[in-house]
Amino acid sequence: MAGWSEGSFLISAAPGAGKTHPALVFAAQELRAGRARRVAVVAPTTPLTRQWAQAAARVGLHLLPDAAGLRPPGDFQGVALTYARVAISVADYARSCGPGTLMIADEAHHLGDDLAWGESFRTAFGRARRWLLLSGTPFRSDQTPIPGVHYDDGVAVPDVAYTYAEAVRDGICRRVAFVPYDGTLQWQSGEDVIETSFGEVLTAREAGRRYRTAISTELPDGLPRILRAAHAKLLELRGGGHRDAGGLVVTADSEHARAVAKALKEITGMTPIVVLHTEAAAHRKLEAFRKGREPWIVAVNMVSEGVDIPRLRVGVYATAAKTPLVFRQIVGRFVRVIPDRPVELSHVFLPADGGLRALAADVETELRHVLTPPPDAAGTELLDDAALERAQRVETEPSEAPFVPLAADVVPQLALFAEPGAAPQPIIATTPIPAPPPAAAEPGPSAFERRAALRAERHRLVSELRRLDGRSQREINAWLNRATNVTRVDDATIDQLQRSIDLLVETLRKRSRRRASGHPPVRA
Repeated sequence: MAGWSEGSFLISAAPGAGKTHPALVFAAQELRAGRARRVAVVAPTTPLTRQWAQAAARVGLHLLPDAAGLRPPGDFQGVALTYARVAISVADYARSCGPGTLMIADEAHHLGDDLAWGESFRTAFGRARRWLLLSGTPFRSDQTPIPGVHYDDGVAVPDVAYTYAEAVRDGICRRVAFVPYDGTLQWQSGEDVIETSFGEVLTAREAGRRYRTAISTELPDGLPRILRAAHAKLLELRGGGHRDAGGLVVTADSEHARAVAKALKEITGMTPIVVLHTEAAAHRKLEAFRKGREPWIVAVNMVSEGVDIPRLRVGVYATAAKTPLVFRQIVGRFVRVIPDRPVELSHVFLPADGGLRALAADVETELRHVLTPPPDAAGTELLDDAALERAQRVETEPSEAPFVPLAADVVPQLALFAEPGAAPQPIIATTPIPAPPPAAAEPGPSAFERRAALRAERHRLVSELRRLDGRSQREINAWLNRATNVTRVDDATIDQLQRSIDLLVETLRKRSRRRASGHPPVRA
C-alpha cells in the first residue's frame, strides 16, 4: 500500500489468510505518521467489531467496538461499528467523517451500489480520503457492484490478491479434503415417486427436492450416515494428537438444526452446541465453543465470514444455500491454522450435488466476480445460482405438488482434494499479505475491555453508595462527573473512570467509618 494516498484500495485474500493483521498494522503506521487522524472499521456484525478491537490492541491501536459514532473517548484512536448502525444514522456519520478518517470496510461484499448498506456507506463516508476494502470473496451473488471496487469488463480488479492456493503454499491456511456422498435417493413428488442419484439431470424443482432428500435427518442411510462418518473422522483426529479438534454442521434452518443436533446426540452420545441466529445468546455460544473442547457445533448462518474458530477440522455441509459466496465462506471456517501446530488437513463432508462438487473443485482458485456471465455460460446448469434460487422458491409455493423424502442410501465417493499447485495464475500480479504475528503470551485486556470493566465497577459502587446515603443514582453520577471533569460517562477516559472509582471507594470508606463510630453520614 506504499504510495496510496487517496481513493479505494481492495485487498482480496482467501478466507482465513489473515487480512485483519496487515490492515491494522497499516492503520497504526498511518496514525503515527500523521497521515490519518482516526480509524473507522465497519464490519457486518457486533461480535466482529469486538474481534477487530481485540486484534487492534495487539498492534498498539485501540478501537472502541460497537461505537455509536466516529468520535471515541480520548483513550482510543478509532472505532469499530456495524454496517447496520451506519445505515440507521447516515447523516450523523457524514457530519463526523472528514478527509483524515481512514475507512476500513471488512467483508466489503456486504455492500452494494443499489442496496441499503452500500448507499449508506457511500453517503456516510464519502468525505473520507481513503477506503481500505477487505474481502475473501469480492463479488456478490446478486451481481451488484461493490462501492469502491474497480471493474474491468465486469471483473473485480483487486489492488492486492492472495489466493487460497498461495495461502496453502505459504502455510497460512490448511488444505481441505472434500468427501462427497452419492447413491440412491428417493422421494415423492406429487403422485410420482422419483428415485435417482446426483449423476442424473433433473428439472430445477426435482433437483432441489433431491438435495433436500439428501440432507433429511429422517432417512438413516442419508445425512445420518454422513454424520456418523464425519464423527468417526473427528475421533480419529482427536486421537491423533489434535485433542480439541472440533466439528461443525451447517444446516438449512432452525428446525433442521435441531433435528441434526438430535441425530448427532444419538450418534455421539453427547448433545452438541446449537447456535441459532434468532437466539440472543448465539454469539456467546460461539465464543464458548471457540475456547472450549466440545466436539460438535450445529449452526444455521452464524458461522459466516469473520468467525474465527481455528480448532474446526471437520465439517458437514447440509445447508440449502449453494451459491459460490456462501460455499467459500463456509469452507473458510476450516482453513484457519493454529500457532505452534502443524498445518494439518481439514475435511468437509457434503452431498455429491453437482453444483457443490464443482465449487469444491474450484475452491483453491481465486474466485473473480463477473457482473455479467460470459456468453458460453448459458448452459452451465450446475453453477446457475438463479436456477437454484428459483427452485427453492418453487418448493415453498402453497400450490406445489406434495414432497416427501422416502429413502436414501449414500456412500462416499472419491475425495476431492484442494491441491495447492493446481491453481491458475491470477489475472494480476499478486503481492503476499504479511502473515499474522507468531504466537505470544496471552495479551492483557484491550483498552475497550479495561474501560468496560471500569464502567461496570463504577456502576456497582454508585449503586452501593446510593443505598448508604439515599442520593439518587443521577445525583451521584453528576457529582462524579463534576469532580473528574466529565460531561457524560460515555465520553470518560480510562483515567477519568479510574479517578471516579477512587472517589467512590474513598467516600464509601468514610461512610463505613462514620457508621461504625455511630455518627450520622455526611454527603460528599
